[in-house]
Amino acid sequence: MGQERFADIVERFTNGYTDGVSASAESVRQWQEELDRTLRRFQNLGEMVSNPIEPRTGVTPREEVYRRNKSRLYRYQSSRTHRTPVLFVPNLGISRPYIFDLLPGGSFIEHMTREGFDFYLLDWGVFGPEDNGLTLEECVVKILPRMARKVLETSGTDGLSVLGYCMGAPLSASFVASHPEIPVQNFINMAGPIDFSRVGLFGLWLDKKYFNVDRFVDTLGAIPADMVKAGFKLLKPTMDLSTNINLWWNLWNDKYVEGFTALNKWANEYVAFPGEFFRQWVRDFYQDNKLYRGELRVGGRSVRLRSIACPTFVVGAKEDYIAPPDCVRALIDAVASRDKEYVELPGGHISLIAGRGASVHCWPKVSGWLGPRSS
Repeated sequence: MGQERFADIVERFTNGYTDGVSASAESVRQWQEELDRTLRRFQNLGEMVSNPIEPRTGVTPREEVYRRNKSRLYRYQSSRTHRTPVLFVPNLGISRPYIFDLLPGGSFIEHMTREGFDFYLLDWGVFGPEDNGLTLEECVVKILPRMARKVLETSGTDGLSVLGYCMGAPLSASFVASHPEIPVQNFINMAGPIDFSRVGLFGLWLDKKYFNVDRFVDTLGAIPADMVKAGFKLLKPTMDLSTNINLWWNLWNDKYVEGFTALNKWANEYVAFPGEFFRQWVRDFYQDNKLYRGELRVGGRSVRLRSIACPTFVVGAKEDYIAPPDCVRALIDAVASRDKEYVELPGGHISLIAGRGASVHCWPKVSGWLGPRSS
């Protein structure tokens, strides 16, 4: 029962029913339903406060097939009905990758393995001060190529698909564009910024007129997790309030509470940025837009998006305030692919990859596009 309907019942309860007529059976049923839900809300609230349960996340079976320093490559169990394996590249830093395997029945990885994809996840790791020397070049010209070759080796195939989400998409695009010797058969960008001139509020904050990234990194070294968290909270300051209001109205629903608990855990486990990576990420991508302009060089290699000619699929979210749709869609115009498609779905940055909406609107489109191109 919605909030407005409950308000109508309260109005009738407070002011009486017209003409002295007793309440209808339907009104009584609705009133009783809301009382039952309110009781359940308080019960669940009490459990969350007094006996919080650690959610079981990341339960899809997997094995570690390769590691380099803190980076790990995981291969997930599946029926492997599609020959071409998928290398999934998430964001580096910011958050932990179990969001992609959040809960049984609410997991992107579970969906892809159930659809028969040979699915690999790159976990960049959790960084500390000892990682401040990690550069963007090392990620693009050393870590990603090694992970891709390990995918080819363990899968026994002669080609792979690369799927990048959020920051993982421009990093993946830089890798694919600068390494033509790696047989990438398909490339997917999910909510990854490409044209950083259209990136929204983050782009304004990080504009070189206001933000001196060299002074920032030289002073702090790493970008602490708490500072990363504060930056994302400031993007939408009312988010916590609206989240808690939604929680209250759905607190009677045990499945909602389970999903909220897991997502809330993830949303508050931010990961620090290595200093040198952050320096180049801000300077070359946000401030100078070198990837989109074709001016980026990594490890002596030129990065030109026009070099990407494989089938390309791009997914944007209408209400994404982290990577607005225009900056994501820009990849379509930049690549040389003849087989290319862009879809824009309802929701925001996270709702593409997690939650009930993602399982209905996004995941089937990704697997449906990739399946026929993975034989």
